[in-house]
Amino acid sequence: MIEGRRGFEELLADRKGQLERPHYAPQVAAIVAAIARAFRNGNKVLWFGNGGSAADAQHLAAEFSGRFLRERGGLPSEALTVNSSAITAIANDFGYDHVFARMVEALARPGDVVVGITTSGTSKNVVRGLEAAKKLGATTIAFTGNGGGTVAEIADLSLIGPDGYSAIVQEVHITMGHIICDLVEQELLFA
Repeated sequence: MIEGRRGFEELLADRKGQLERPHYAPQVAAIVAAIARAFRNGNKVLWFGNGGSAADAQHLAAEFSGRFLRERGGLPSEALTVNSSAITAIANDFGYDHVFARMVEALARPGDVVVGITTSGTSKNVVRGLEAAKKLGATTIAFTGNGGGTVAEIADLSLIGPDGYSAIVQEVHITMGHIICDLVEQELLFA
């Protein structure tokens, strides 16, 4: 719970400080390389998360399948959270903890990139989704926060946001996600 009221300038300074952490550069560079490699090799990127992280998954998937900043062909990138029939059927038949794992089993192939987003790092369905992707030979990426959690231990690569409540972690995820989209486009178009 947040105590008291903070002014706009204080909130802005807090966010700026979180985005200036120097450790994001190597994380972002490794993620850019993995995603660009997958696209160059004809593979796809699958995204998933819960709540606001599901919205971030959809947002970032669309930046690749549509476009981000540059005119280019669509890239194979999809958020697993958009298929409500699959989500509800799997949750009903197997339990919500298995939703992403079952979808990954159906769709991921070796060489694909699978991105699980969880601000806590401990969402069971995201953990299981990344575990399923690893078994299939996909490159796994976790967007997480609060020290990384279980997903950071599982994933091949991790973007670990700040400690704090979900909104702050999500702000870093979407900002770094946009930077990743920009750098992947540059890598594919100008490398």
